[in-house]
This record gives sequence, C-alpha cells and structure tokens, in this order.
Amino acid sequence: MSWLELTIRAHRREWRYLEGALAQVGSLSVTLQDAADEPILEPGPGEMPLWKELLVTALFDAGTDRRGLRAVLQDLVYTLDDERFAFREVADADWTRAWMDQYRPMRFGDRLWVCPSGMDLPTDARAPGAAEPVVVSLDPGLAFGSGTHPTTALCLEWLDGLATRGLLAGAPVLDYGCGSGILAIAAVKLGAVRAVGVDSDPQALLAARDNARRNGIDDAAFAVLDPAAFAARPEAGEGFDVVVANILAGTLVALEPVLARATRPGGRIALSGVLADQASEVLVAYGADFDGLQTTRREDWVRIASDA
Repeated sequence: MSWLELTIRAHRREWRYLEGALAQVGSLSVTLQDAADEPILEPGPGEMPLWKELLVTALFDAGTDRRGLRAVLQDLVYTLDDERFAFREVADADWTRAWMDQYRPMRFGDRLWVCPSGMDLPTDARAPGAAEPVVVSLDPGLAFGSGTHPTTALCLEWLDGLATRGLLAGAPVLDYGCGSGILAIAAVKLGAVRAVGVDSDPQALLAARDNARRNGIDDAAFAVLDPAAFAARPEAGEGFDVVVANILAGTLVALEPVLARATRPGGRIALSGVLADQASEVLVAYGADFDGLQTTRREDWVRIASDA
C-alpha cells in the first residue's frame, strides 16, 4: 500500500489558513518542520511557537488527484504558488512495529522495568535473590516518554528510589507534563495510592489514558487533565506528597508557583528536562519553597530533586 505525500513550503503567517485548508481537503496527517534552521529552544507554558519558514507535509490516499488538490489549496490559500508544492509517493510502513523493533525492556533502579506491550522481560530480571520486578508496559504512541531519554530515566530511577525506601507507598503523586504517562503509571505500580497527570497536549492525554488502561490502572487511580482542569481541582492546593515534572527549564521556572502550591508541606519533588548549564536558574526558583534539593547529572541533562 502507498500514500501521496504533499510538502508545501509556507510562511508562518500562512499556517492558520493552511491548517484549515488541509483539513477541508481531507489530509490524513500533517507534520510541521523548520525550513530555515531556526531553533526554538524553550516555548513558554501553553505556547506553540512556529518557525518563520515551515515545511508542511500532509499525507493523502494514493489515488488523490494531485492537480486538483493543488488547485483547491491555492483557491483556499491564495498566496501559494506552484513552486511551493512538492508531491511524492511513499510506501506504507508499520511505524509502530519499526519503533518496537528498536525498543527493548529497560530497568530503572532496583526493580522498575519499562518494556513494550507483549514483550517479555529478560530471564535475569527474575534471578534468584533479585527484587520482584515492577513492570510498566508502554507504547508511547505520539506522546513523548518511553524511558530512553536521560531526563525520563532520571525521574524513573528517582521514583524507584522512593519506593525502595517506603516513601511512595500510599502517596498521592502529581506528574506535571505527563506526556505518555510513564512517570505517573510507574508511581502507581510502585505503590502510590493514586496519580494525576497534567499535560496541555491533547495527544498526550489520549496516550496517557491508553497506557494506563494497558497497565490495568483505572481512572480512579490515574486522572489525566489539562492545566485548566487541574487548576480547578481542590488538590491543586497541597494535594500531593510527591511531584514530578519532566519538561524544560524555562517552563519549570514559570511553573514554580503551581508546583509549589500543589506539594504538601514536607513533600518531595523531582524536576527534569534541565540542561546542566540551566540548573542554577531552576535551583534558585525552587530553593525558597523546597529544602535539600540535589542535582544528578546524566550526559548533558540534570535532575533536581529532593533526596530519594
């Protein structure tokens, strides 16, 4: 099976019109890329910044008429000329399977394992004398968070450390910027009484709910909310013994009042997604509300957390 791929070079000001036009002509998916090597390093909370020059790639059924498609899009977005359009036929691929083929079970800490759905743990995971493994079955889908990135790994190890010391049992946990839900799901499986995941990306909320169900965790044990819905809940004020946020340094600094308010007195927090040269900024922002913050580095990334 094959598909028709259309790539359009567009200006940022055209995107709002092009987005609607592509939806009207029945695009199956749309991907945005930088067309001019313009980095966007740290969007602010709730922001979705765009590059000045975009490559917009849309997928259509293979039999779609190219000339007719271009004519309709040019009618809907009159600034598009013929030179901005590029078509090609692409072969079908099982992208999920391709990702799974590169992904293997991974251990974090003493007993926490993350592995793809339907894949068995290695035989030494249950070796004599080893701690009984806690397994998170995960397919991230379109949302970030599989455990392979250092920032996620650092948070998973921190949660496992809390569980090993008996500090997670019965605790309510907040995972702000939950992505695939991996951290909240791991916390519940390690003994947390319940977790709340917060994310502004609707795709992340869907992925987190799907991954929770895959792990046998119902809505009572893991609530998934957008930031506005979370802010309206009573537990947004000192409702959590454990808070984890794996986002970006600038966003973490902006969220400090939200995360500090959500943490119970004496509660523990872990902040990740922080580059090593950004750690001091985050430490200053959180130092007034949290005691004993420590940094742990892996590659170029740092976790800032209460002692686990």
